[in-house]
Amino acid sequence: MRALIACPHCDTLHVRLDPGVRGRAECRCCGTILYRRGWLTPDQWVALAWACLAVFAIAQWFPIVSLSIQGQNLSLTYWEALRLCWDRGYYGVSVMAGLAGFWFPLLQICLTLWVMQAISARRLPPDLGHALRLLGRLAPWSMATVLILAILVSVVKTAGLARLQIEPGLFGFFALCYLLTGLGRWDARALWRRAEDVGLVPVSGASGQGRVCDACGCVQAPQPSGRCLRCGAGLGPERHGDAAQVWALLLAAAFFYIPANTLPIMEVRTVFGRSEHTILGGVIELWNYGSWDLAVIVFVASVLVPVTKLLALAFLLLRDQPMGVRVQRQRTRLYVAVEFIGQWSMLDVFVVVLMAAMANFPGLSQISVGPAALNFGAVVVLTMLAAMRYDPRRGWDALRSARPHKEIHES
Repeated sequence: MRALIACPHCDTLHVRLDPGVRGRAECRCCGTILYRRGWLTPDQWVALAWACLAVFAIAQWFPIVSLSIQGQNLSLTYWEALRLCWDRGYYGVSVMAGLAGFWFPLLQICLTLWVMQAISARRLPPDLGHALRLLGRLAPWSMATVLILAILVSVVKTAGLARLQIEPGLFGFFALCYLLTGLGRWDARALWRRAEDVGLVPVSGASGQGRVCDACGCVQAPQPSGRCLRCGAGLGPERHGDAAQVWALLLAAAFFYIPANTLPIMEVRTVFGRSEHTILGGVIELWNYGSWDLAVIVFVASVLVPVTKLLALAFLLLRDQPMGVRVQRQRTRLYVAVEFIGQWSMLDVFVVVLMAAMANFPGLSQISVGPAALNFGAVVVLTMLAAMRYDPRRGWDALRSARPHKEIHES
């Protein structure tokens, strides 16, 4: 039985073939990367997941930096930074930074490790479907890599306020970023394909064609129960994208974007006085420090990326009419780019949380989280939700509506 795989961005069906070591399979219709094959064995991937969990513990347990100023000393972990923000009343920002930088990455690692071990042991847990659906929903919100960049920006900004010493936790975060990048290749659909390869779940396409499960990617005939025969998720309507919901989320994000850029994102109090900083003010400050590379990164992540997401999604909604394969392929690439850059706007939220904790020297230096931080976090969340609600497959459906059957290609 030939296993089938459906492109998540255009629904084109492909026969799943082995791309070879370090090879990858691309959709012949829209160019989306369908899957890759790494050079590690299954047991080595399990070892990598265990290493990820160990490094995560090191990064979170040991201090990131130590700071001293006028005889006052401070040793800071990421969890302590979250606690300090919570104690000072910045509940919304603390919750967002805690979920995206601690709880979601931890759950992502644990779920991936648990599923990998179950597949390697050739046993199918009864709640595998629930675990992988949860993993698929968590992946976009797990932002440990964004947190690494935020730590670097915070270290550069606070270097002029206090004497700073690098601690083991910072090296742990760097190692975590590297390991998570590799482990991130095993998303929910990749794990389903691995379970399929070892015979634990039905082969995609074995029961026929007609419907594709959005949760696990299984190609199947319409089921009388209305649920996927492999993962148990509801198959639901033919398309889940709702343009009205996407517009509502975009308009809400645009509304919050105005105070996010005009209100101060942090307030700095030192013995020399008090000053307020907006997002653009922070970029200018980094440039004046001579850290022009970080200034450019912060400007791109905090200013260009949110605007690009808003304009790109609005463009995709306004130009939703079918205009040929080439144009539709360009739209799909634009949507993939929006998905990729979505989480990087959380950079400023992480930075203000870290700086509020790093510069916490009462009487000498103290940084308060400004009202723009919560507004900016809302912009990030709303634009990511809008991208998730938009369905790039509708344009492709219109192009192939005249065809009586879907074509099946070799991937």
